[in-house]
Amino acid sequence: MRKILLIGNPNVGKSVFFSRLTGVHVISSNYPGTTVEYTKGYTLIGQEKVEVIDVPGTYTLTPTCKAEEVACQMMAEGDVLINIVDATNLERNLYLTIELMEKKVPIIVALNFSDEAEHKGIKIDVQALSKWLAVPVVPTVAVTGQGFAMLTAEIFRTRARAVRQHSLVERWEDVGKLISRVQQIEQRRHTLVEWLQDLTIRPLTGLPMALVVAFLAFAVVRFIGEGLIHYLFEPFFANFYTPLVMQMSKLLGGWGFLHHILIGNLIDGQVDYFQSFGLLTTGIFIPLGAVAPYIFSFYLVLGVLEDSGYLPRLAILLDTFLHRIGLHGFAIVPTILGFGCNVPGIMATRILESRRERFIASTLISIGVPCSALQVMIIGVLGRYGAWPLLTVYLSLFISWLVIGFVLNQALPGFSPELLLEIPPYRLPPLKIIYIKLKYRIKSFLFEALPIVLVGVGLVNLLYYFGLFNFVANLAAPVVASLWGLPKETVLPIVIGFLRKDVAVGMLLPLQLTIKQLIVASVVLSMFFPCIATFVVLLRELGAKETAKATAIMIFAALLAGGLLNFFL
Repeated sequence: MRKILLIGNPNVGKSVFFSRLTGVHVISSNYPGTTVEYTKGYTLIGQEKVEVIDVPGTYTLTPTCKAEEVACQMMAEGDVLINIVDATNLERNLYLTIELMEKKVPIIVALNFSDEAEHKGIKIDVQALSKWLAVPVVPTVAVTGQGFAMLTAEIFRTRARAVRQHSLVERWEDVGKLISRVQQIEQRRHTLVEWLQDLTIRPLTGLPMALVVAFLAFAVVRFIGEGLIHYLFEPFFANFYTPLVMQMSKLLGGWGFLHHILIGNLIDGQVDYFQSFGLLTTGIFIPLGAVAPYIFSFYLVLGVLEDSGYLPRLAILLDTFLHRIGLHGFAIVPTILGFGCNVPGIMATRILESRRERFIASTLISIGVPCSALQVMIIGVLGRYGAWPLLTVYLSLFISWLVIGFVLNQALPGFSPELLLEIPPYRLPPLKIIYIKLKYRIKSFLFEALPIVLVGVGLVNLLYYFGLFNFVANLAAPVVASLWGLPKETVLPIVIGFLRKDVAVGMLLPLQLTIKQLIVASVVLSMFFPCIATFVVLLRELGAKETAKATAIMIFAALLAGGLLNFFL
């Protein structure tokens, strides 16, 4: 099977390009011997099935980091290279193009963002560019699919061209000559979008706008999530699912071991989805009726922020601030990813230059960055009591994140390098890509969360049924009750938090806690021992010794934060 490699600078639209070629049937894996992830998929070109590989973004074939090193190693695996070039930044992109041509492999240049270049007054003579490079050059717009028919038609026709080896200076000289021949830029006024781009990167205007974006994001998450619960999920459970459960309860005789496990306890003869603790009642309702609506809305908002070009601007804005805690601005990208899920957030710390930065960033993400599933449960549990309980939880997590980061920056040797980051223009997020990511994120959540909820609910029922719960709870009572001011029943959710933190917060609902106790429990569960998936990734990324240090910091921070909140509240 032939292999087609998509290669280009970061932020040239490779991911959208890849999705347009392969659809949704993709595989993500680590390159052998490394922790650098790449994506591959398959497509039909004519009657032939070919493998398409999305190579990690690189500026040069002289690697400066692990991702660029992997990109260079993968070069030998491709039968055809599609070099994706940003038409709005042609000069910078062509340096890599000349390097690729020196490798004497079949290559096609995809001139992506051709529509944006035209809107910006950039005119490129495609025929002259193709003639000078002696390779096919195809203008494309990956979001709409423009140019893809011509591109695929060229794939099996292109041949390797013999290009002499250049020195670094000679490459840039050739790029300069080429740009002068094929590109013209017309003078024009700034558009409204460009004015907005400037405003969002300046601290005086960018920071207030970042707060507005954060507020609107959470407002939209809550609005969509609560709307789905009120108008879709609650009617479904009340009108369709509950009668089925009550019918099954009657068939089981209303009591006995099997009824206790499947249905749980009936409250005044009725199912209470927060207190019955049956596999088919609480076990089904928590992930589907209470969490899934917020998961949908959060991932929808996160997808828009990811694909609009806003996150790199946020990195620039926060660079100086993040240096105070031993990081630089680009650490905001794994941090933002951590708000979706801590696992990809910690994996994304590979983009940071030093092991010191990766340790600090991974530890802070595990402590102070609640994943989307955990956030939606916190919002679902505390949101009904107004804004101040949620504000207390987030403020506590932020202060903990800040203090621990400052201490680690002072305690660990080394320094944080300056931020060198390319800022892409604002773009309308492609709906198809948002839909694909949303679909797979929700699917992943349901397949992961539902079994854990069922295991947790089943464990609670078994402990209660055999009278063992009090014994387990009494072992942890000194810390849970005395230090944190929580009832001993919260021991089990804290233990379940090692498997899945959002599930653990959901298990607080049947315990009828006060607002103060819910705040303390939410903060403790957010900061305490990482969930098992995050723990495994920490082991892989940091090693056993560094993971042990990070875990000890998390446990100590959770003990201290929970105790202080219990005392002051």
